Amino acid sequence: MPAPPIYPVAAIRAIEALALPGAVPPLMERAGAAAAALALELLPAPGAAVLVACGPGNNGGDGFVVARRLHAAGHHVSVAFAADPIRLPADAAAAHAAWLAFGGTTHTTLPPPPEGGWALVIDALFGIGLQRPIEGLYGNWITQMSAAPGLRLALDIPSGLDADTGGCPGACFQADHTLTFIALKPGLLTLDGPDRCGTLHLATLDLDAEALAPAPGHAVRPALFGAHLQPRRRNSHKGSYGDAAIIGGAPGMVGAALLAGRAAAYLGAGRVLVGLLDPAALAVDLLRPELMFRSAVALLDEAGLGALAVGPGLGQCDAARTLVATALGAATPLVLDADALNLVARDTALQAALAGRARPAVLTPHPAEAARLLACTTAAIQADRVAAACALARRYQAWVVLKGCGSVIAGPDGAWWINTTGNPAMATAGMGDVLTGLICALLARGWPPRDALLAGVHLHGLAGDSLCAELGLDTGLLADEMAGAARRILNHWLRPPAPITPP
Repeated sequence: MPAPPIYPVAAIRAIEALALPGAVPPLMERAGAAAAALALELLPAPGAAVLVACGPGNNGGDGFVVARRLHAAGHHVSVAFAADPIRLPADAAAAHAAWLAFGGTTHTTLPPPPEGGWALVIDALFGIGLQRPIEGLYGNWITQMSAAPGLRLALDIPSGLDADTGGCPGACFQADHTLTFIALKPGLLTLDGPDRCGTLHLATLDLDAEALAPAPGHAVRPALFGAHLQPRRRNSHKGSYGDAAIIGGAPGMVGAALLAGRAAAYLGAGRVLVGLLDPAALAVDLLRPELMFRSAVALLDEAGLGALAVGPGLGQCDAARTLVATALGAATPLVLDADALNLVARDTALQAALAGRARPAVLTPHPAEAARLLACTTAAIQADRVAAACALARRYQAWVVLKGCGSVIAGPDGAWWINTTGNPAMATAGMGDVLTGLICALLARGWPPRDALLAGVHLHGLAGDSLCAELGLDTGLLADEMAGAARRILNHWLRPPAPITPP
C-alpha cells in the first residue's frame, strides 16, 4: 500500500482551486455523496432518525447534500442551521436551496431527539478553515452533539479541531467516525486528532491530489522502506548483519540499556554489545545471554561497529557528557536518545558537533526533550508538532522522530511523515529504550537512517497494537514485551504466509 499524502490547509485549498473549475459533478456533491454512502453503512434499516448540524460555510453545504441523500434513502432527517442563508458561499447556498426544494426544513436551534434518540449525529458545522476557538451558540451545539447517544460522524474534520496541528483551542466535536475529503491533514493524525476523529475514513472525491500538487508529508507505510524487506541470503553469517552497540546504563538505570539491547537482538543485529556506565552492573543478562557487555568507554573504542545508540539510562554526569562527545565524533551511524539529548541541549559544543556530522544522526526526543533542544516550552512544541520536528531536523541536520500521539518524523531535507501506529497502552517506562534498540539494529544491518527510522517507529507502534489486540489490553503493556512482537511483525513482512492453493 502506498504512503498516503498529507497536506496542510493551505495546500488543500490550492488543490481545490485547481480542481473546482469544470468539476462535474461539483466537489460539494461528491463530498456529500461520499458522506451519505458512509452514513448509510453506519445506519440501521431505513427509517432511522438522523440529525445534521450545518454551519455557515462550505462544510454546512456538504451537510445539506448529505441530508438530502439520506432523506431520499428513507431516513428521518432533521437539519439544524442557525446561519443566514443569504451569506452562504455559492455552492453551499445551492446545496441549501436543493435541500429546501426537496421538501426539507431547518431548525435554528438543535431539535430535541426523538423517542429512542438519534441513530446518527452528523457534524457539518465547521471544516478545515476554522481559525478561531468555537464558543457561544456553536460551542453549546458541539457540547450537546458530542454527548448524544448513538453514533457521531464528522464531515472532513471534527468541528473545532485544528486541521494543521491537531489542537483543540475551544469546543471540539467528539466523533466516532470522521470522513475527510481529498487527502489527509496533519491535525487528523497527531496530538488530539486521533482521539477526536474516532475511526478515520478518506474520500478522495476522484481527485489525484499528488498529481495536482506535491505532498509535503506522508503517512508512514511499509512501502516507504519496502526495498529493504528482503529475506536473508542463505550464504550469510552474523558478521553480515552488523554489530549494534548500546551506550547507557548509569547506576540505577541499567534496565534501560538492557531493554534497548534486547530489542536490537530481536530485530536481527548480528551481535549486540552493551556498554554500561555502572561499574558494578551485571556482566551477563540471564534473560538474554546473547548480549555482550563492555564498559561504556571500552565499547566506544571498539572498531567496526555497525551502529551506535547512546542515551538509554545514560544520566547526565561528566562521564556521560564525554561519552556523547566521543560518539558524535565517530563516523558510525548514530542514534541519540533520552539523556544524550538532554546533554546536547545544554551544551553548545555538543550541538555544533551534532549539526556538523558528515553522517546525520537519528534523534528520538519526546516533547519535553524537543523543547530543551529548541530552547522553548513543551507547549510550544505541542502547538505545532510538524513544525517542531522539522525545526529540530533543520537545526541539527539530523533525522528526527518527535514521539507522541501521531509521532512526527522529519529529515534534514525538509521532508516529513506522520506515523499512525501505536496506542496509549504504550505510555509507560522503557518504551523509548525499545524504540532506540529497534532503530539501532536496522542501522547496524545497513539500512539508511531515513528508512531505519521510518521502519523502527512504524514497527514499534505495530508491536504495541498487536499485543493490545492479542491480550485485550488498554493498560499494563510492558516495554519488555515489545521486542518479541516487533520480531514477529518484521518476519511476517519478510516472509508472508504462502497463499493456500485450492485442491
